[in-house]
Amino acid sequence: MIKVTFDTDKCKGCGLCVDACPKNCLAIADDKLNPKGYSPAFMKYQEKCIGCAFCATMCPDCIITIEK
Repeated sequence: MIKVTFDTDKCKGCGLCVDACPKNCLAIADDKLNPKGYSPAFMKYQEKCIGCAFCATMCPDCIITIEK
């Protein structure tokens, strides 16, 4: 099983990871803010994730970790 984790405290909510995901597994939280005041990205559909790591590659702050 693939596990994707986000360091949400460092996320800027830029959405690059969301746009990069070919399976539309990710989303930007609309009900939560991190300590920096941004809405962080999160894994919305873990079961659809194929572990391609496009999200982690696109993240400018390297906050996404993929474990297989």
